[in-house]
Amino acid sequence: MFKDKVLLITGGTGSFGNAVLRRFLKLDIKEIRIFSRDEKKQDDMRRKYADDRIKFYIGDVRDYNSIMNAIRGVDYIFHSAALKQVPSCEFHPIEAVKTNVIGTENVLTAAINANVKRVICLSTDKAVYPINAMGISKAMMEKVIVAKSRQGGDSTVICGTRYGNVMASRGSVIPLFVELIHEDKELTLTDPKMTRFMMTLDDAVDLVLFAFKHGNPGDLFVNKAPAGTIHDLAKTILKICNSDNKIKIIGTRHGEKVHETLCTREEMLKAEDMGNFYRIPSDNRDLNYKEFYSKGKNLESIEDYNSSNTTQLNVKGMYDLLKELPFIKSEILNKSI
Repeated sequence: MFKDKVLLITGGTGSFGNAVLRRFLKLDIKEIRIFSRDEKKQDDMRRKYADDRIKFYIGDVRDYNSIMNAIRGVDYIFHSAALKQVPSCEFHPIEAVKTNVIGTENVLTAAINANVKRVICLSTDKAVYPINAMGISKAMMEKVIVAKSRQGGDSTVICGTRYGNVMASRGSVIPLFVELIHEDKELTLTDPKMTRFMMTLDDAVDLVLFAFKHGNPGDLFVNKAPAGTIHDLAKTILKICNSDNKIKIIGTRHGEKVHETLCTREEMLKAEDMGNFYRIPSDNRDLNYKEFYSKGKNLESIEDYNSSNTTQLNVKGMYDLLKELPFIKSEILNKSI
């Protein structure tokens, strides 16, 4: 499917972009274009991979013209550029709108105008029942995806993916815990009962590839992921590091949920079970508003799919999962803390 094709990854210098590169450089792909704002990270990637098939484009999804400079001749796009840190989006919500909503609109408009064949956009569980600015902007991004998918039709197929916490990704809690252990400090937790989905970067890439192969315009794909409490995660990291550092409970921060949700009740009503994934077809109602008021659905027996009712991992389950992560192997198991 990717033989002799050109792939563009927006936000390509991030954790997801690097994971995609590692996977795709093993294939007979013609070219991978990395589109991002950070010239230093691009130079680091250039030196690290040293592969002529990787091309680097400086630009910002907020700037339509810079996207068009990178998109000509592209067959496929993985759109992962976003503002993702909850606290920074809380303090600067309009910046989240500019990147996550307007930036996505720019990417999809450019893709349609450049006759790109397929676009997969990355969303987050925080877009479901959102309570913080980052989640709200991602929820609006999903609405933009569905709206633009109607314009792209079968010529430019636009789909979305939604996933939970990616373990050991840049800025996530696992590297933070390891750093605190290195500094011989307490591990700070907000709410020990808080649960989160547990995904690896490979899981995230698998989800995107599944959406790429099976998606229809406007589809949203979710992978079935296990979850666990933040308290058990902290205890697991301490066990892996052979550390007796203390755990300190500091209380829930602004913008945090106790549990995250990957599919709403309304989405689960129409979701298609595809083994390890759910496919959620887009809402194809038109502007005939009668359809919104005259037809309802019985949701009494339907539950949403969240981090408290999925498969739960205990400390042993988390240990078995975490010890296989490249970050854990390189930073802990092969080193002395």
